[in-house]
Amino acid sequence: MGIKENLLNIRKTISECAIKSGRGENDVKLVAVSKFHPAESVLEAISCGQLLFGENRVQEAAAKFDFVRSTGAEPCLHIIGSLQRNKVKEAVRIASCIESLDRIELADEIEKQCAKIGKKIDVLLEIHTGEESKSGFSSEEDVALVLEKCAAGEYGHIVPKGFMTMAPNTDDESLVRKSFSYLRELRGRMSSRFPSLSLSELSMGMSGDYEIAISEGATIVRIGTAIFGQRDYSK
Repeated sequence: MGIKENLLNIRKTISECAIKSGRGENDVKLVAVSKFHPAESVLEAISCGQLLFGENRVQEAAAKFDFVRSTGAEPCLHIIGSLQRNKVKEAVRIASCIESLDRIELADEIEKQCAKIGKKIDVLLEIHTGEESKSGFSSEEDVALVLEKCAAGEYGHIVPKGFMTMAPNTDDESLVRKSFSYLRELRGRMSSRFPSLSLSELSMGMSGDYEIAISEGATIVRIGTAIFGQRDYSK
């Protein structure tokens, strides 16, 4: 099947899962992960009504989405991969949201670069719930420190919207579900602690586990392979 058919099937499944979990059919947003796929694939997805995309590599994303936007298209881009401080300047230029804010030093740099261009940017705090090799906050107090600075206006250009995680790469559904439920519970604790912040978003679930994620409260799912097919990692 092609991109159009894949999108139709995934949207249908997302809507069915959302309704089953007691939410509206349009309450879960789909981020189409286009990393390692060409601009032509992004444009094809846009022609099917998909406007929200995710990219891991800033350099690749900048070239791709500058081209896509030059055609007159207006996609929304989330940076979802581990972000180095020296890539932040370009990341805040091209993206509307950084889903992978995973350390205090990165928050400092995002605030610095956004202030330079007078831009506010949405962020999700990435939480470590999976393998040791994955990035993300592992300390709730560090999470709280970033949110405290946002609430106090010290990060005047950073708009926290919620949290993101990657579940462990395992066939054990109970471990995957535990990862997602922890993120939901963390959101509850932080929302109570920082009532002035809107922390409604939970970005969790990918091609292999997004149905479980939705059942555990995901508001954003990040799906690439099931939309665009296998990626060419050699490029």
